[in-house]
Amino acid sequence: MKAVIQRVAQASVTIDHKKVADIPNGLLILLGITTDDTQEDIVWLSKKIANLRIFEDDEGVMNTSLVDIDGEAIVVSQFTLQASTKKGNRPSYIKAARPELAIPLYESFVSQFQSDLGKPVQTGEFGADMKVELLNDGPVTIIIDTKNKE
Repeated sequence: MKAVIQRVAQASVTIDHKKVADIPNGLLILLGITTDDTQEDIVWLSKKIANLRIFEDDEGVMNTSLVDIDGEAIVVSQFTLQASTKKGNRPSYIKAARPELAIPLYESFVSQFQSDLGKPVQTGEFGADMKVELLNDGPVTIIIDTKNKE
């Protein structure tokens, strides 16, 4: 499971000209699911993101988490995060989980993340053509791969 975590001053998701998610200060999380992801990946990643100390404290040091600031979040499924570009110029998505596997894992991640935050999170719509807008704050962008826990 891969996640691109962006600290945002504002973010939204629009589908068919209708805004389905809209947050102020918080995180936009793009989530890519592979065929070998498990509930263990979900639990680890959710806790890691909820507690990442990437928001500034009173001294201007990145020392507080989304939980600490009671921030908002949007989680968007994005199979293209699992692209392999090793060979040729056309990305391969063979590692990306098919919808019948990915949707339950995506929904499980959202549920776990809501539990870890202690509040609802907003989402895009799995498989939809989404327009994602964000104002990256910092900019702060972090990539986490559960298969490479550095």
